[in-house]
Amino acid sequence: MNCKIVNKSNLRLIGFGRSFGVDNAYQEIPLFWDEVMAKTAGGVRAGNLLGPGEFAVCIDDLGGERFRYLIAGRYDGGPIPEGMEVYEFAAGEWAVFECVGPIPQAFQALNTRVFREWLPGNPEFELSGNATVEWYDDGDPSAPDYHSAIWLPVKRK
Repeated sequence: MNCKIVNKSNLRLIGFGRSFGVDNAYQEIPLFWDEVMAKTAGGVRAGNLLGPGEFAVCIDDLGGERFRYLIAGRYDGGPIPEGMEVYEFAAGEWAVFECVGPIPQAFQALNTRVFREWLPGNPEFELSGNATVEWYDDGDPSAPDYHSAIWLPVKRK
């Protein structure tokens, strides 16, 4: 598991959201992606954004075993289209985990390792806030060399 600690400026994202239970998220989130990509195939304009999909945001603010998930793109201001919401991250340190492999299998395997192996008991870092970011490159997400990443906003203990 390759991790780099990097500094990032603030990040403003806009996207379509839905809540999921942790017990079935790995099955339901890919279906949500299919739904959003079909809905936005003609484009959704928000500022300079045309359609979401470069990012996803996992927001742990519902309590219990549920979380919110946004399929998002960068947001630079302007009207917010109906059904979309904005989420902003402050500038700071991020743990970045690169992933190579087909989606969703490679990404879900990395996500499980990050949250079961790297984060719990980490001697240097803990999450800063209650949300994390998924980044997706252009290209064929089913390709064996497809690139994506998990970004965790972190703070030093």
